[in-house]
Amino acid sequence: MMINDLTAAERRVWDAFPLGAAVDFGAADRTTVEDGATADGAGWGPERTVRARVLRALLLTAPQEEGEVAALKIEGARITGRLELKYATVESVVRLSGCHFDEVPDFSGAHFNYLNLSKSVLPGLRSARARVDGGLRLTECRFRGPVQLTGAQISGTLFMERAEFTASDGAAALRLNQAEIGEELCAPGLRADGEVRLGGAHVAGKVDLRRARLHRPDGIALGAETLATESDVVLRHADVRGRVELRGARVGGWLELSYARLSNPGGTALRVSSSVISELWLREGPPVEGVLNLRRAQIEVLFVEPDKLPDQVLVNSLAYTSLIPHVPAERRLPMLERDGEGYLPYSYEQLTAAYRRIGDDDAARRVQLAKQRRHRATLRWHGRLWGYAQDATVGYGFRPLRAAIWLLSLMAVGSVAYTVRAPSPLKADEAPVFNPVVYTLDLLLPIIDFGQERAYAPEGWSQWLSYVLVITGWILATTVVTGVTRTVSRQ
Repeated sequence: MMINDLTAAERRVWDAFPLGAAVDFGAADRTTVEDGATADGAGWGPERTVRARVLRALLLTAPQEEGEVAALKIEGARITGRLELKYATVESVVRLSGCHFDEVPDFSGAHFNYLNLSKSVLPGLRSARARVDGGLRLTECRFRGPVQLTGAQISGTLFMERAEFTASDGAAALRLNQAEIGEELCAPGLRADGEVRLGGAHVAGKVDLRRARLHRPDGIALGAETLATESDVVLRHADVRGRVELRGARVGGWLELSYARLSNPGGTALRVSSSVISELWLREGPPVEGVLNLRRAQIEVLFVEPDKLPDQVLVNSLAYTSLIPHVPAERRLPMLERDGEGYLPYSYEQLTAAYRRIGDDDAARRVQLAKQRRHRATLRWHGRLWGYAQDATVGYGFRPLRAAIWLLSLMAVGSVAYTVRAPSPLKADEAPVFNPVVYTLDLLLPIIDFGQERAYAPEGWSQWLSYVLVITGWILATTVVTGVTRTVSRQ
């Protein structure tokens, strides 16, 4: 490009490069930057307009001394035409902040030392498989079309604080699939109307999406399947309308969803199935709207408040070590009952183990009792009938005092009845002295023989009462033995 072809604005940029001096065309107000006024419009006259091909020529032919790095620093310019750096190697530091781009820049496969587009407005960005040796800063950028960073390699931090992404026609607003980020993904306050894709990405540090607003109703708002991070994924105070998809993710720290609003009525709000997570925090804020899918996830610490849970929670093969906060078993059991797959024995065993680890044996017994009751509903009529008998008498062995209460009650009834109408002795000269209490115990206890039952023969209604006491005694004895055996085997 001949220098004589340059406009006054472009000459300012040319003269400042490569020394690194910043060229400030003046800060345009937010409305002007967003609207992208024409060259003849207010705020974007020729005095602050730079052609993209001029910037390309500078970046690809930068003269620099050994040991020095050239720098292109422009503030508040309008960049016309397409900034085409596809597969280029840009050794200069590039900072184009507060600028308005008329066309979508194409940095696909390009190699940068450092790239800063903060506070700029762009119709989109193509940077698939781009490589940035330092940081990539998109702070407070406003993108009016898809941003493609698929397969990008960023050695430093990717900054997207308060950035805005918009996509139309169902396209993803931000693509970071298979991206490699050497430090953090720093994006608190990010706003996206359309899907944000992080599938297969690897982030060495934290994924910070605090106070993010991710909206894609009836679709995937955050697609992070098989995301891998060695630190935390933070969505604290986030507002998500649509599905959060974290299937197969690997999170070395917290998955922090405290105070977040997760809303996808009629569909899945959060899916972390088959994921491995150190800690999952789901507390405070409004309840989840939609299905919570935790199937086959492996979580070391599961911090879930019961009031945060939706109407349907999928927990088949969910494994966790600690469950906090510590609340009564009655508040945890509905989570297991909301799984649409029906009775899942393993889920009850997991909850029982969590209570036993903290020494709450009473809560653990309550969970086991609920398990047996849930299992009873899956049996045929005779199995259910026997289950009701075990439940009513000894609570499946987890309420052994019930047997004593039944025994004392029946003993009192029998003692009174046989006092009122004592049975006749079979052999008057050989029968022991009749004792209504001992006689009743002889009927109730099938193993112990006090010599009363075989010496006396009741008649009429007292005979029918003796049959009831004998049958009830056998049922009590059998259920007690069954319950004790189950309890001992659990220990």
